Amino acid sequence: MMKTPARVIALLIAWVFVLGSTFSAMSQTPTADQDPYLWLEDVQGERALAWVRQRNAESEGALQARPGFAALRTRLREVLDSKEQIPYVSRRGDALYNFWRDAANPRGLWRRTTLAEFRKPQPAWEVVIDLDALGKAEGENWVWASATCLGPEYRRCMVALSRGGADATVVREFDTVAMRFVDGGFKLPEAKTQLSWKDADTLYVGTDFGPGTLTDSGYARVIKAWKRGTPLAAATTVFEARKQDVAAYVEVDRTPGFERTLFGRAIDFYNTTSELLQGASLRPIDKPADAKLDFWREHVLIELRSDWTLAGTTWPRGSLLVGDAAAFLKGERRFTALFTPTATRSLASYGATRSRLLLDVLDNVASRIEEWMPAADGKAAWTRREMQAPYPGSLAITPLHDPLLKEDALAEAYLLNVANFLQPDTLQLGQAGSAAADARREVLKSRPSFFDATGMRSEQRFARSKDGTRVPYFVIWPKGAKADGSNPTLLYGYGGFEQSYTPWYSGAIGRAWTGQGGVYVLANIRGGGEFGPAWHQAAVKANKQKSYDDFAAVAEDLIKAGITSAHHLGIQGGSNGGLLVGAVMLQRPELFNAVVCQVPLLDMKRYHKLLAGASWMAEYGDPDQAEDWAAISRYSPYQNVRKGQTYPKVLFTTSTRDDRVHPGHARKMAARMLEQGHPLLYWENIEGGHGGAADNGQRAQMMALEYTFLWQQLGGR
Repeated sequence: MMKTPARVIALLIAWVFVLGSTFSAMSQTPTADQDPYLWLEDVQGERALAWVRQRNAESEGALQARPGFAALRTRLREVLDSKEQIPYVSRRGDALYNFWRDAANPRGLWRRTTLAEFRKPQPAWEVVIDLDALGKAEGENWVWASATCLGPEYRRCMVALSRGGADATVVREFDTVAMRFVDGGFKLPEAKTQLSWKDADTLYVGTDFGPGTLTDSGYARVIKAWKRGTPLAAATTVFEARKQDVAAYVEVDRTPGFERTLFGRAIDFYNTTSELLQGASLRPIDKPADAKLDFWREHVLIELRSDWTLAGTTWPRGSLLVGDAAAFLKGERRFTALFTPTATRSLASYGATRSRLLLDVLDNVASRIEEWMPAADGKAAWTRREMQAPYPGSLAITPLHDPLLKEDALAEAYLLNVANFLQPDTLQLGQAGSAAADARREVLKSRPSFFDATGMRSEQRFARSKDGTRVPYFVIWPKGAKADGSNPTLLYGYGGFEQSYTPWYSGAIGRAWTGQGGVYVLANIRGGGEFGPAWHQAAVKANKQKSYDDFAAVAEDLIKAGITSAHHLGIQGGSNGGLLVGAVMLQRPELFNAVVCQVPLLDMKRYHKLLAGASWMAEYGDPDQAEDWAAISRYSPYQNVRKGQTYPKVLFTTSTRDDRVHPGHARKMAARMLEQGHPLLYWENIEGGHGGAADNGQRAQMMALEYTFLWQQLGGR
């Protein structure tokens, strides 16, 4: 179960230095008007695209000529296109839906099957939408985004498709029985749209309705009710957020007997308001602004980001509280804590079967699953059981219960995905209830081994950051590697937006890196969510530098332990992680010999003026405010790169169609570094969105360029 405001914010996000100078970074920073590379922010401008094509040709010429490039790209494409990958599913009524790409279907198939078929080694799938055929017929480069379907029949779905992988989508009503788009049905033009079904003939829609209807972040500010058969212009406004908010949101719970509609404002990335629709009126819900609120049948759930004191009891941030929903709405504040954090344990997520809550708890960055059941008499007592599941590793649990169905054979069922760095994922079907039920979990699908892990091993280690904080990181050792300082090593990090990175199995990393003798390292630095809200909040705004200190500390620890040396150490990160590696590259250049900087933020003076950038000010601060800029200016890469300094060689990758993080960040940084004489490579995919690639062919090309660059810099190949 995704918490209501969290779901909205996840859609907006979701899969983003002190140098040794004695001069003030602020005094050396050109204003926007003085920036000689502002023209590179013109995404589709002729001059800018000519610059991009020249850089792409240079980078491809340098890397594609390397021995083994074509073979590597083929091996990576085999992983991405493998028909043996697990087809992950979501339930809609009696059907299990999946979106699938392979060599024959590069843009993908939206398809469905039954649980009985899904159990088979080779299920029979019914294709609902063939994106390759649709794109060809309509002359569009469609990329799948989402489908919002009306239960319990799930016949009518609002299907969102993007051009080239952008966040902005075109949304059309689709009939999953007739297998076609509905003639005269609901249709929304390209925009960053969100919507919910009110009923079969009414949508709640947040989109670009014209001037004044978007927030400064470019998301919907206005929610309207749109009746079937009427023009969008006739839709009635039901809720408005403020222009400076991130977005307005709406969430409709149609569970029989517990129907609720919530409207609210995402004030920033972490603070929301919520209002409950009662008749024709909206009733504000009293909750801490930064708490995540959810309703589950007769219960209210509140996940805290800050300490909350009630009647002399202080619930610590990171806690999950449950109470009676009706009493809560009447003003009662009586809760039971289902989870309270410790120094090493945090709540990653939770979901609900018909009668139980399933909690995914991180314990030193490894998953455990807890099952909680309310007392049968509806009183305050809850019972807890730790479910039997592999440890350590990563567990992802997806309840299959459909609350809209009167009779549901899968009411207590769930899917459990199990993975770690060296063992391929398995997807299991389980039933909540008992240890005996845990033992009977059925393995539905297993991912194949894409590389030989014989002799490889993984371990968790800890580094000491500049302020003494213990920072965990994982090391994946290739077969035969020794701590002699000679191992080509790739260090990956993110450290932002309370996002946690746990062990995962990657056939691509295995084939391109660890299986070829490289060491892979995942750093769980502050700014992430691995140890709950406190771990995140320790490295935001004025304290963002702590993320970079943590990352540098892991690099130092790798070198000190003899796992690698600076000559053989490279770093990689995307989005907020692109900012991370960009900043650390400039602050500690002596530690690294290669940087892969993907879809990055880099010009932190202007990030809030570019695309969705304004939505991230709760993470970084407002550069137009002198106090915030005083901190940001010390690490913003675009303002801190210097002529005459020696930096590790960097490969920038981005996408023209990224309408979340503006490609101007990478373009301008590369242009400035080239002007200053720094060696670098730059590659921009003309499609791809924030993920950098629109299909498996593009993704294989991008990854082959990145790993070829890394081997060239770190392994002498």
